[in-house]
Amino acid sequence: MMSLKNWFEQRRKQSTAHLDAEGMNRVEDAQYAKIWTKCVSCDAQLTKTDLRANLNVCPKCGYHHRISAKRRIKQLTDAFHELDAQLSPLDPLHFTDTEAYTVRQAEAEKKSKLKDAVITGIAKTGQAVYALAVMDFGYMGGSMGSVVGEKITRAAEKSLAYNLPLLVITASGGARMQEGMFSLMQMVKTSAVLGRLHERGLLYVTLLTEPTYGGVTASYGTLGDLILAEEGARIGFAGRRVIEQTIRQKLPADFQTAGYLQEYGQVDMVLHRHDLRQTLERLILLHQASSQQHPTKEALSLFSHEPVMVS
Repeated sequence: MMSLKNWFEQRRKQSTAHLDAEGMNRVEDAQYAKIWTKCVSCDAQLTKTDLRANLNVCPKCGYHHRISAKRRIKQLTDAFHELDAQLSPLDPLHFTDTEAYTVRQAEAEKKSKLKDAVITGIAKTGQAVYALAVMDFGYMGGSMGSVVGEKITRAAEKSLAYNLPLLVITASGGARMQEGMFSLMQMVKTSAVLGRLHERGLLYVTLLTEPTYGGVTASYGTLGDLILAEEGARIGFAGRRVIEQTIRQKLPADFQTAGYLQEYGQVDMVLHRHDLRQTLERLILLHQASSQQHPTKEALSLFSHEPVMVS
């Protein structure tokens, strides 16, 4: 018969072995997460290195994974001079839902390493020089607040000052509710400055990526002279579920996808991520050649020395 002392000793060893196994599993899971990832569309197991080398497009099914604004800029540009990097949001309404808006801002900044949901600057791709604004879904779902509207407006004003085309790449759930009317006012502000670009004959291009919704779609997202979309991107105003509940009908499976919108004339081109650099450069240079709208010397001088890339 096992003594009480031996019984406790056996239980201790079993417990220690269980804890050791759990610890090893956690280490193995962490090591796995550093190397491998799963495609959110087809569940294929992919190495992060291979996925990154393929521009974050799944080599199995072609799904275009969401990417950060910084990665997007590195993929598209040869050089980039960031503008207004220090602009950060305030809390004009002292808004609190389950958390204070200031707390959400701090959490979003820590998670995304950004001050807000857009990066703007002057970019160079091949021979094309242009103003660029890239939204980042990782900061509060890419929501449009006062800083987003202000930075896009300033990027458009740089386009006017430097005689440059403007490219805006969207990825957003819509207006930022924590800023209320201050957020909705950005729709008007950005639309007004884009009207000035149109009057000057400067090219404005939008690239709609996964996902683009709400007030962004309803304003600068769909005001482009050319409206491009990435393959598979979902684009709309209200979400699919809200529309189905409102009209009490089942929508097509591909409703609000980039291909669906192109079929009905709301998007000019649907592009694979591999084709973006070449297509954007060609479109910008063709427009400049036909319109005789060329960058100012001040704009070109930004790239006369060592290029500055976004960190």
